[in-house]
Amino acid sequence: MTMIRIAAVLCFLAVALGAFGAHSLRSTLEQRGMLDVWNKAVFYHFIHAIALFVLALYGAINRGAWWRLFAGIFLFSGTLYLMALSNLRWLGAITPLGGLCFLAGWAWLIITPTK
Repeated sequence: MTMIRIAAVLCFLAVALGAFGAHSLRSTLEQRGMLDVWNKAVFYHFIHAIALFVLALYGAINRGAWWRLFAGIFLFSGTLYLMALSNLRWLGAITPLGGLCFLAGWAWLIITPTK
């Protein structure tokens, strides 16, 4: 049940951050040339939060994938959010680690036998 709630919170945050970026932060993000970065962060965040929700419904066999996708949201989308807000472009060097977590999570689902 906890994993379902975490996934639901992450879906909620994806919607809230998307709206916040589109409305409250839009001019700031556009001035910095970071609107596309913010939107990419929201997109990957939301897609993988939905995947976490679905995986949480299917039980323990997918926990390895769940945790890797969870880490991917924080490393990939998290660094993009921070980079867009702070304009610290060196954070982009961390972002690929999140992408690797996403790939590892999806690979886990490919190679893990199902019941």
